[in-house]
Amino acid sequence: MAIIDEITCPLPAPAASQVILAHGGGGRLMHRLIEHLILPAVGNPILAALHDGAVVEVGGTRLAFTTDSYVVRPLKFPGGDIARLAVNGTVNDLAMCGARPLVLSAGLILEEGLGMDLLGELMQSLGRAAAEAGVVIVTGDTKVVDRGKGDGIFINTAGIGIVEASDPIGPSSVRPGDVVLLSGDIGRHGIAIMASREGLAFETAVESDCAPLTGPVLHLLQEGVRVHCLRDLTRGGLGAALVEIARGAGQRIEIDEAAIPVRPEVQAACELLGLDPLYVANEGRFIAFVEPQDADRALGLLRTHAVSADAVVLGRVVTGVPEVVATGVLGTTRVIDLPSGEQLPRIC
Repeated sequence: MAIIDEITCPLPAPAASQVILAHGGGGRLMHRLIEHLILPAVGNPILAALHDGAVVEVGGTRLAFTTDSYVVRPLKFPGGDIARLAVNGTVNDLAMCGARPLVLSAGLILEEGLGMDLLGELMQSLGRAAAEAGVVIVTGDTKVVDRGKGDGIFINTAGIGIVEASDPIGPSSVRPGDVVLLSGDIGRHGIAIMASREGLAFETAVESDCAPLTGPVLHLLQEGVRVHCLRDLTRGGLGAALVEIARGAGQRIEIDEAAIPVRPEVQAACELLGLDPLYVANEGRFIAFVEPQDADRALGLLRTHAVSADAVVLGRVVTGVPEVVATGVLGTTRVIDLPSGEQLPRIC
């Protein structure tokens, strides 16, 4: 595998002969790892789609299947904890396939010395989050590693759901004319983690947006909105998600940067920390690509759900080279690219 890639602006992605934290950040290094090392070894047409989950047909029923691992630090943060994150992250990946989540597994990797009281709190949270998301945890596994070989607890969740979308949902279905909808304000999860981790205090507390997204997604599908692609905005944030879809679709996406909701306290924290909100992680936000005739109706449906009450029209898909172009408040434009490194490690 070549370790020297093209020079990019403003910062080149660092070459690495060993795994570094940035390989898990949802940016350029993670994509390079997947494309150059993982896919050549285990790739197949379903995996190569690089969607939030795999859609497979079993006995005439289309099932969505996904898995994710959660290593967030700290284990408890404003607005959630690692257990709530593990349930909602996997439920949301299934929802992004147009599926109704049904069952989850939960694999626990516990570090020797973890307090039983804390473990009990997290398991209670795991159960509450599953009930809130309408899923059942039907299987699991527990392992214990030596003291100092873990970080308290890591959780892996996998999930299965039934696909309710009649047409394929994914980047390959995106076409010119599609309207891009954003379900709400961005950046709260990443800033909540950073503030908790570093002991930063702001005038207004920033809480994670961690939440299940099944309700608004299924509402769109049940009302017949023609949805071409969905993507939750986790590692790499809104910016990385748009770039991934533009490349997967082979289409140009134009967005209005002024339309992106960012809460003042999040904006202030990003300015203080030198972060671009576009790349800060979320755990309860998604984008939807819908046919232009359905855009206004879809926006109205999203706004009936608390988790997507602040949905906005973000932009549209046009014919052109596969890239993302943002127009700012002053009418200037910039090309959005994948983040070069890791803004916030261990945020999910």
